[in-house]
Parts: sequence; C-alpha cells; structure tokens
Amino acid sequence: MSTTTTTSRSTPATSSLAASAKFKTFATTFSITGPVVYCLVVYFNLPLVTYWPAINHLAWGNGGALPGAGPNMLWYGFTLTAIIICVVLSIIAMLLPESITKKIPLALIWIFPILAIPYVIYALMPWWKLAFGLGQ
Repeated sequence: MSTTTTTSRSTPATSSLAASAKFKTFATTFSITGPVVYCLVVYFNLPLVTYWPAINHLAWGNGGALPGAGPNMLWYGFTLTAIIICVVLSIIAMLLPESITKKIPLALIWIFPILAIPYVIYALMPWWKLAFGLGQ
C-alpha cells in the first residue's frame, strides 16, 4: 500500500529583495563605482567632514590644522563622500531600462578594486615613509 501526498501553497511566495533586478543593478553599480569614486575623492581631496579625535571635533569639509588639536582624520569624510556619490550613481542606474543594465559586465566588480590597490598604496606612501623612518 502506497500513498502519495501532494502539497500546494495556499499563499504565493513573496519575492526577495535580492532577487529583484533593480536591487541587482543597484548593488552591481555601487560595487563597480565604489573603488573608482573613492580613489577620485582621495585624489581631489574632497572629504565631506574632517574629524579631530584628540578633541572630539567634527567639521564640514576639509578642515585644516587646529592649534593643539593634533592630527585630523579625513578617512571618514572621504568614505561619506564616496558613499553618497555611489548611491546617487546606483539610483540613476536603477532608473535605466533593464535591457541596458543587463549588459553591465559583472567582472568589473572585482577588477576595479584590484586596479585601485596600486593607487591606494601610492596615496599612502607618505605614511609608509614615516612608519619605516625613510624621511620626508
């Protein structure tokens, strides 16, 4: 004696955000533009904010040296600037027709970060020289 059971769904499956073509376009565009935009922001010195950790002070834009404040940190500002630009570019890409966005090569997601590494190393050269005592 054998019995066969058949189950059927009474409610339709909900679609996942990760399965959405628009989300895929957003994530792909953000991943591709991220390293490029970050390198450009660092190159043109465009931080959104400057932070002085010694005095716990945050200022808009590229703040210069403050007397008695110690060194400033621009990384937070560079990161915020890059994130905002990448989000805007990704939203614009989401508005494009799917026939165009399907043509974005996914290999660029890992190629651009690898190509950005030499520039990041070069941009940090003054810090390497200080760390290893190679002079100014």
